[in-house]
Amino acid sequence: MKVIMKTLVTLLTCFTLLAVNAQIVSSKSNEIEIGFLESNANTSFAQIKWISPRLEYTNSEEGRIDIKAEVTSKHVLESVVLNIKKGAKKTKFASRTVYVEDPYKVSLDMSMKVFEGETWLELEAKTIDGGVTREIRNIKVGMDAIGDAVMADRKDYALLFGINKYDNWSDLVNPIFDVQSIGKELEERYGFQVEIVLDAEQNEVMTKLREYAQINYKPQDQLFIFFAGHGQYDDVFGEGFLVAKNSLRNDVSKNSYISHNRIRSNINNIPCEHIFLSMDVCFGGTFDPMLASSRSAAYEDTDDREYLVRKLSKKTRKYLTSGSKEYVSDGVAGGHSPFARNMLEALKSNGGEDRILILNEINTYMERLKSTPRFGAFGHDENGSDFVFIAR
Repeated sequence: MKVIMKTLVTLLTCFTLLAVNAQIVSSKSNEIEIGFLESNANTSFAQIKWISPRLEYTNSEEGRIDIKAEVTSKHVLESVVLNIKKGAKKTKFASRTVYVEDPYKVSLDMSMKVFEGETWLELEAKTIDGGVTREIRNIKVGMDAIGDAVMADRKDYALLFGINKYDNWSDLVNPIFDVQSIGKELEERYGFQVEIVLDAEQNEVMTKLREYAQINYKPQDQLFIFFAGHGQYDDVFGEGFLVAKNSLRNDVSKNSYISHNRIRSNINNIPCEHIFLSMDVCFGGTFDPMLASSRSAAYEDTDDREYLVRKLSKKTRKYLTSGSKEYVSDGVAGGHSPFARNMLEALKSNGGEDRILILNEINTYMERLKSTPRFGAFGHDENGSDFVFIAR
């Protein structure tokens, strides 16, 4: 027993020494990856801020990319090095030492050629007392490399809001039923990761959107946001509003509502490259006056894989609303709103033989509505972009 205890004490001592002298901590967040090499409690670490590429994973159809980053430290910087690695095995290809003019702040601004396939950029900053900070960016170049990511290394998210019960407005009968039905189709038919938020107050809506702004998205990831409930238009402000569960009926300042302008700005700034917003609310068409582009004729003869690569290589900010500057029907209880019913029909179509449902195809279902649906673009949308639903 004494021999066993002595052995355990020896092992614990060894682990303690390892923890002090050679602790390695790795984070997969989009913020920082730190290695502690022979560090102690007084070791300082620099902060690395990537400006371009901003995302941990980035696509490029071209063979050149801009690299911009800032390194700051409260202690003197000893060195800042950019390591360039190639392929899945991250084989070191080249490195560049960044000139440290200001010992507390260094800026990197350059353009470099990147090769077909995968390129890894590792920015390493070391302080004078031995603290080492590393951040890595992965760049996929060329149709084949991006195509592999589109088909395998991507994720679709859906955030659905449905409000039936209101504190100060008349209750509705179908929004919760609608979002639950749409969520089921998205999850089972298209493989989306679905979250449904019911009867949300104003603060809950904005808090949930903020949570989705903190997700570490990859370039081909998509985010579908859907609102079902009351909407209102204010002639004085000249703007539409979403009505939250706790919105006041006679709130002339509209402080208890969620303005379309706020929704547009917040969603546009979510760091997901491909976002589709749909609103089944009254006056939803006042969200934005811009018209969206449909599937480009230039891509009609391409195969499905190439089409997806091209579409998911462009930034998407699209919206679809149930009506223009008008009231829209909630439908009969248990029967879906007209907008939700047509949305479900579109989703159940699987997009036809190619099993790829695009926004222009969804819009054809909405044209049957008696109300006037609005289909458009907002924010940083790029021409030729699309949001795709890929059926399993």
